[in-house]
Amino acid sequence: MVETAPATTGASKNSRPTPAAPAPKLENLTPAQIVAELNKYIIGQNEAKRAVAVALRNRYRRQLLPEQLRREVQPKNILMIGPTGVGKTEVARRVARLVDAPFIKVEATKFTEVGYVGRDVESIIRDLVEVAISDLHSSRLEQVNEQATNLASQRLVDLLADQTIQRRPLRTRQKQVVEAAAELPDEITAKRKARERKRISRLLAENALEEETVEIEIEEADNFEEYGSEFTGDLGPDEIYETVQDVLGSLLPRRSMRRRVSVREARRILTQQEANRLVDFDAVVDEAIQRTEDSGVVFLDEIDKTIPSHSEYGADVSAEGVQRDLLPIVEGSVVMTRYGPVRTDHILFIAAGAFHQSRPSDLIPELQGRLPIRVELQSLTEDDLFLILTEPENALTKQYCALLATEGVQLEFDEAALREMARLATLVNSRNEDIGARRLQTIIEKVVEEISFDADQFAGQSIAIDSAFVQGRVGEVAEDDDLSNFIL
Repeated sequence: MVETAPATTGASKNSRPTPAAPAPKLENLTPAQIVAELNKYIIGQNEAKRAVAVALRNRYRRQLLPEQLRREVQPKNILMIGPTGVGKTEVARRVARLVDAPFIKVEATKFTEVGYVGRDVESIIRDLVEVAISDLHSSRLEQVNEQATNLASQRLVDLLADQTIQRRPLRTRQKQVVEAAAELPDEITAKRKARERKRISRLLAENALEEETVEIEIEEADNFEEYGSEFTGDLGPDEIYETVQDVLGSLLPRRSMRRRVSVREARRILTQQEANRLVDFDAVVDEAIQRTEDSGVVFLDEIDKTIPSHSEYGADVSAEGVQRDLLPIVEGSVVMTRYGPVRTDHILFIAAGAFHQSRPSDLIPELQGRLPIRVELQSLTEDDLFLILTEPENALTKQYCALLATEGVQLEFDEAALREMARLATLVNSRNEDIGARRLQTIIEKVVEEISFDADQFAGQSIAIDSAFVQGRVGEVAEDDDLSNFIL
């Protein structure tokens, strides 16, 4: 049942979340510390955590070697074996985020979807470079944000002052005073502008002009469609961009246009423009490529789907073709990107697959040899699912409690309710396809659906969810095979 009571005094609604701490440097993290950090978000799978921790630490050790030996040390790529929903992707993503490394996840099967081979597998590295540049550029923009805000405010003051002077010409009496003072027109304008700037600065500081309009210059986004598509064929947006850039290069100047926007919007646009001017994009690209080559992480999911089934029908030839196309970038090669060549020799590749109908030994021998570290992830038990609901810092129950707290609803799950949700998730996984911890998302969403929908009616109350309430919301559905197939 649901018990409601007035919410106890908690954190202020106006309190702001504490900004996330910067990622620690790799030299400050031992393998044991890396595993400890992963334990905050992932339950179990210690073998996989240890493998990625050692692989990550070896990167730091490699940097300490002499240059000649450093080039010879290859990354210890990992093959994770286990069913879906047990944490394979989360281990790879968390460990990359832990050290702020460029990370990308790709499904190996998408390279078999078009024709015999599908999309060029080198696009993996191109996308990884894009991620590295985007992350690093965003970080640089944050660093100069305060300076850019100040510069944008100065520009905004100048624009508003000029606009005010143009809109309010000198009246006849003022002209007579000017002529009597025998001052030059430029001096008069400069003094008047100085007074306007001072007045507008004060008003902007008080946010008194937020809804006023001002005319600013905005650079248009690149639009290549108007240049014709006769040489682009059926390429996708990325390929069209690269093709046009290669063919025309700097012959496509960025055009600007003048727009009238509110002061609030103008401040945002001008701040962005100033920040982009303060950041050296070429330096960002160079550093991002270096980070990609030295610390990039590629997660290749569904690698087992590229193993031919040796059936009489199907596009199995494309599956093995993907393995052979992946081999060069995994073993180390040079991939050309729009920003220049990128070497893949020291990028860490983490491949994963369920291997229900095949074995890792069914991969082509060359690819097997490039994935020397193999770890098996275990299926999640009912106890594991219970711990997933309670221990991780990003546990689903904590997320829902925080979401509803924004509307003044204090949600509380007792231990019996969490045990019941773990039991029901295990039951449904055993009867249907086992999707691991992802089943908990469906279960808990069904449990709190009604409370979440009517959250405004429960504002200011504390709601305790027990096992009886969970059973009432999900139990009947979970016990019925037909219903659980469609609902859970």
